[in-house]
Amino acid sequence: MANDFRAGGVLEPKAMVPPRPDLAAEVEPASWKEGLFQDADPCSDVNPGATVKTLMPEGKILFPQIIQTNELLFYERFRAYQDYILADCKASEVKEFTVSFLEKVLEPSGWWAVWHTNVFKVLVEVTNVDFSSLKAVVRLAEPCVYESKLSTFTLANVKELLDLKEFHLPLQELWVVSDDSREFHQMALAIEHVRFFYKNIWRSWDEEEEDEYDYFVRCVEPRLRLYYDILEDRVPSGLIVDYHNLLSQCEESYRKFLNLRSSLSNCNSDSEQENISMVEGLNLYSEIEQLKQKLKLIENPLLRYKNSNIQAKGTRQNGQKVIHVVSSTMKTGLLRSLFRDRFGGESCKEETEIQFHSDLLSAINACYDGDTVIICPGHYIVHGTCSIADSIELEGYGLPDDIVIEKRGKGDTFMDCTGMDVKISGIKFIQHDSVEGILIIHHGKTTLENCVLQCETTGVTVRTSAELFMKNSDVYGAKGAGIEIYPGSKCTLTDNGIHHCKEGILIKDFLDEHYDIPKISMINNIIHNNEGYGVVLVKPTIFCELQENAQDEINDNMVQKNKEADVTEGLDLEEMLQCVASKMEPYATADFNEQAKGNCEIINELLAISMQKGQMKKRLSELGITQADDNIMSQEMFIEIMGNQFKWNGKGSFGTFLY
Repeated sequence: MANDFRAGGVLEPKAMVPPRPDLAAEVEPASWKEGLFQDADPCSDVNPGATVKTLMPEGKILFPQIIQTNELLFYERFRAYQDYILADCKASEVKEFTVSFLEKVLEPSGWWAVWHTNVFKVLVEVTNVDFSSLKAVVRLAEPCVYESKLSTFTLANVKELLDLKEFHLPLQELWVVSDDSREFHQMALAIEHVRFFYKNIWRSWDEEEEDEYDYFVRCVEPRLRLYYDILEDRVPSGLIVDYHNLLSQCEESYRKFLNLRSSLSNCNSDSEQENISMVEGLNLYSEIEQLKQKLKLIENPLLRYKNSNIQAKGTRQNGQKVIHVVSSTMKTGLLRSLFRDRFGGESCKEETEIQFHSDLLSAINACYDGDTVIICPGHYIVHGTCSIADSIELEGYGLPDDIVIEKRGKGDTFMDCTGMDVKISGIKFIQHDSVEGILIIHHGKTTLENCVLQCETTGVTVRTSAELFMKNSDVYGAKGAGIEIYPGSKCTLTDNGIHHCKEGILIKDFLDEHYDIPKISMINNIIHNNEGYGVVLVKPTIFCELQENAQDEINDNMVQKNKEADVTEGLDLEEMLQCVASKMEPYATADFNEQAKGNCEIINELLAISMQKGQMKKRLSELGITQADDNIMSQEMFIEIMGNQFKWNGKGSFGTFLY
């Protein structure tokens, strides 16, 4: 460890140190402490003998060891904020809850810390903690341990700054120093949670938000998930830039709004300038609300995807359609085959224009509505996004393994489809270093036939209001789901292979009142060797609670009207499940194997949840919370799942994920 020391520098943190049990017992009951700090890593490469004493080999001052706390996992921060710090507090109660938490954990005095700013670092001793202001009262260590990035900023400047602050420093600027017994790990972890919260989660305008919902669910959880999604490269780089720009704009506008509001409150005259300021204030307020809504869209995992900005060109003015031929090199033999197989029939008119391209992107960018792109055998490297906004057809001339399109370079999206009727066939796609899926369908219908998709993140994503028809294709290698189906979409999968992904098919939550039930058809697919489930349905925990509450209401003798309604709805569901079972009879007679069981299990769960959505909306409408929807119970549920084979999936054929 001695080799890690550098003259005049701070020893960088390497690992977390577990708390000492006897200290936990002195401050708070052991069960409370163990719950918050039990996830600390007991393994550490920190020298147990490290102390707060200053080491000065060869006359050079070295900083003591500080406790590492900034590499916590998502679930560690999530659990701390949810269970121990914020719980179900409102935005206006955040500081109160934070102070209460710190009072249980921090020692009021007798510990050392490194005061760390962007310019300098200096060792201080904490003599008291002002919990109400989230500040500590400190004094410089003796002997003084100090380091500055600027030669002009001396120790005298530090002392002067400390005097100006009246020796009160924000806890967020203090890094707790380790000692022989490691007893200050709990305090270091608590300060880290507060530091992280005010740096990455809290917004200056949060306190003025409505307190109808608890702050953790409304703000903390989505922002925390976004932080870790960005950290783990799960968010497109362009969207990250947009988010930070929006955040800066909103903070700047909010500062202007606060200054304007303050000036108006100090002005008693009914002057023209005051009226102008009020109008300016209303405009700023409207601007801030719009920016906040944009931020929330990105913070919401379901809504954060970035819609394609590519506009459809439509048909050419002369109404003609063009055939685009893509080939890295065009030889006479290949050209002769193309004319024989594709341009010699009746379907190709004599006046049809043919354009030749050496790369796929130039061909797609040259397309208008109704054009066809024929891709000749070869290995094509793509460095940009293939955005398809018009109804065109991409056709591989040969077998998929002979027509390979490979995405290289750090990028966000491989194939982006927004056209009304896009057809892709006979092509193999290979994805590298991408954040988004290999194929994203934002709008319209995309048909994928006889294709191979070698994924790296998500495979095919079907967004809300989009439609996918996939047949005789192979999807594999996705670190997420092979197929991701959003609410309000339509997805038809026939004779496909989906394998060696984290999840085979993921169906997003559609219980929200704003979303329609997805229309899903799965016939004769082979879903195998996926790490998780073959098919997984994502749904909120509140859904399970509503189911339990509904059952409790029945058991407690509800009003007869509600009881009759529940019985009727239950019969509808039972009849639907019986209908499904009759359809499944050819696949589940004497040999009711695992494959048929998997098909039935998926159908039963989807139908049951669809009916529960109707019950939820009906009950909410009776309470006046939402408007009644008479069509929800009669809405067409296009669910056709049969003949699929589920083999060697890590967690089974079908499962649910609660969030």
